[in-house]
Amino acid sequence: MILAVGIWAAWKNKNSGVSESGDRSERIMVGGRDIGLFVGGFTMTATWVGGGYINGTAEYVYLPDYGLAWAQAPFGYALSLVVGGLFFAKPMRSRGYVTMLDPFQQLYGKRMGGLLFIPALMGEIFWSAAILSALGATLSVIVDININMSVIISALIAIFYTLLFCIFLGLWISVPFALSNPAVTDISITAKEVVYQTPWLGKIVPEDKWLWADNFCLLILGGIPWQVYFQRVLSASSATYAQVLSFIAAFGCLVMAVPSVLIGAIGASTDWNQTTYGSLSPKDKDESDMILPIVLQHLCPSYISFFGLGAVSAAVMSSADSSILSASSMFARNIYQLAFRQSASDNEIVWVMRGTIFVFGAAATSDLVYVIIFPQLLSVLFIKGTNTYGSVAGYIFGLLLRIGGGEPYLKLPPFIYYPGWVTQERVHHLTGDVEYFIQQRFPFKSVSMLASFLANTAFSYLTKYLFESGILSHKYDFLDAVVSKHSKEIMDKATLVGNHDNITLSEMAPVRQVLGASLAGTFTNNEILSDDGGSSPEPFQNGN
Repeated sequence: MILAVGIWAAWKNKNSGVSESGDRSERIMVGGRDIGLFVGGFTMTATWVGGGYINGTAEYVYLPDYGLAWAQAPFGYALSLVVGGLFFAKPMRSRGYVTMLDPFQQLYGKRMGGLLFIPALMGEIFWSAAILSALGATLSVIVDININMSVIISALIAIFYTLLFCIFLGLWISVPFALSNPAVTDISITAKEVVYQTPWLGKIVPEDKWLWADNFCLLILGGIPWQVYFQRVLSASSATYAQVLSFIAAFGCLVMAVPSVLIGAIGASTDWNQTTYGSLSPKDKDESDMILPIVLQHLCPSYISFFGLGAVSAAVMSSADSSILSASSMFARNIYQLAFRQSASDNEIVWVMRGTIFVFGAAATSDLVYVIIFPQLLSVLFIKGTNTYGSVAGYIFGLLLRIGGGEPYLKLPPFIYYPGWVTQERVHHLTGDVEYFIQQRFPFKSVSMLASFLANTAFSYLTKYLFESGILSHKYDFLDAVVSKHSKEIMDKATLVGNHDNITLSEMAPVRQVLGASLAGTFTNNEILSDDGGSSPEPFQNGN
């Protein structure tokens, strides 16, 4: 039904934007910039509340020694949307950008924009992979088919899918039936007492407090620099609406997490020996990540499991299609059109988007988004005087410090051992195999992000001083980032925003580098926060 509605809606709107002003490709990317509060709030909520969000929240509440204390996604993403709405939504929307990479290419040039596309794309693809894996796991439990085939089927559906919001109802229908199952102990008792496993409320031991804080900062700040978020922001009918729909989605994320938390608590309160699942619990079968579909399958009637599966399917597709479209939009506009084919026709750009949707949909720990793109976004919007040299330095510093810490999920060993590291073991209960990995308890992700931000600022001002003082000859400004700041590589209004009558040239020009400028105004780039063009930066001036 969901797929059929999507196909019908696409057919009904196949000629949308053809006869209207502006490029059709741009209208596809930002929805004609006419998304209101109601639709915008629901679609942004549905974008964040994906299969990974629902399954992952239930998993951590269920896991022994973790519990609700470590289920950080609901509060982390909600706060991320609040911070995004307060500080980032208005400047991005009021300046008429089409994708998240536009301000980077405007200030740092097309080459740096292409470099920043790499972590952004990786983030979207890994996010899509996690989302599709969640639906694959659900299908494999309830429909009893091979998980690899399940993921492939999920990807095919998501590629063609258009949003329909039925997640909340589907999960809430399941909760009362699971709670009333005779095998389930009162969750208010298991919240604080050991019955079948440790209490599901969980706790944070002192040695893990920095790890917990690091992950929480990752969710809050790392949840902002995503094209999938800014695609909703830039589609809003006004800058104010862009802010408000972020706040609405923050509330929606918290509300949508409630049934997942309850299902995780139910899983931790169940005597699985009394169910059709078997004598061993999911954690003893290494199936904790599938606790939500397992609860639906074995603690609810069949017809209720069907509704629950529909809820997870809707959650997966509402996020997967947004993520794939976001990656395709950035590639078609910021890489294909602006970097390689400035003369590409509008129809050509649309077909590039269609092609990359299939490629990225088929390809589908985005820490790199937090470590690399967030500090760059912070710099390009709020820090005066940063340039391409600083951007490259920040990119390298953040990448090396993050990769140096290793990644157990990707089997990537560390080559930087941060203070407090420990060797952990993971036992596979069914096979008996023991796997050892390094756990970094130091908040190295947040430190990497801060180092990237500071490197961007420091190297920008260092190169600015060296070139402007004459210590370095102007001929060595090979990136045209200081002396030749207004080179042809920097995009003009026609390239960046098309034919929007309400966007003036002065609004779209980058912050002009004033000779001898001090650091006094570095952290007060107020003009970019303006909702009108009155205090916009100075326009391009040839020869400067």
